Amino acid sequence: MIYPYFPGGYYIIERKLLKLQIVVLNTNLMKRNEIDEDANKQWKWLEKVLYKFQKNMQTVYLVGHVAPGWDERQKGLFHPAHGAYTDYHNQKYIDIVRNYSAIIVGQFFGHLHSDSFRVIHDRNGRPVSWAMLAPSITPKRNHLGSNNPGIRLFKFNKDTGQIIDYTQYYLDLTKANLQSKAEWTVEYNFTAYYGIGEITPETLNQLARKFVSDGQEVSSLFQRYYRANAVKVLPHPRDHCDLSCVHNHFCAITQTDYSDFEDCLIRTAMIRSSSKQNSLHCNKAVFIFLIVLFWM
Repeated sequence: MIYPYFPGGYYIIERKLLKLQIVVLNTNLMKRNEIDEDANKQWKWLEKVLYKFQKNMQTVYLVGHVAPGWDERQKGLFHPAHGAYTDYHNQKYIDIVRNYSAIIVGQFFGHLHSDSFRVIHDRNGRPVSWAMLAPSITPKRNHLGSNNPGIRLFKFNKDTGQIIDYTQYYLDLTKANLQSKAEWTVEYNFTAYYGIGEITPETLNQLARKFVSDGQEVSSLFQRYYRANAVKVLPHPRDHCDLSCVHNHFCAITQTDYSDFEDCLIRTAMIRSSSKQNSLHCNKAVFIFLIVLFWM
């Protein structure tokens, strides 16, 4: 049964006989200022229904158009398109997810037309919840690159809502235009593609950390992710993803809080700079050593 809340555009799909309940949010309200009456009504409503589901020992999916946090394909620290929520509403969303992470078993968003995910941590840095960002059935091309159309099929426990896996399908636009025929094919299966056994906040957090584990090299695992991120569109040479780009994706995935995202980019930039300096010192030492050997 669907219970809408008018005129806010948010509602719940209450499933009377099953444990899993679905909460659909109006993320357009999260672009407004912190004193906006309609936006704050949604927060009060959301906390009320989550409290009810928690009390009834039920689980919840949160569904919306725009995800919290930053656009992983934007580059650099300060860009107006990085975040779609205002600071206040972004933090409000994160705080609510933290408070009800025990019953929130999935968050699902779109908007960016890219294939990615997010991990939300508690105040002690422990991963407690996750969100999947699905690509769009409509292609997109702008200064950030392009993508093929995609459709996603989730495998889940229909009672508890526990996500078991998903299969990503895609349409190769180049091939379809050449053949004048659309053929949707499997792009990948999530757990097999990334080599993980289950989808949990911890496993997704570990997966994201592997993207940056090679230090001064773009890891092969990240390259797999980057291909999926654009729904199997080969990047133009100008869109090559260097280490700065890799860390932009990593920070967007693991830091949904705006200030934490900025701190993450600054921290990783300092680490890269330090590593380069150490490498230069090492190379200089080797060069001097070789000169000494040559003259001996």
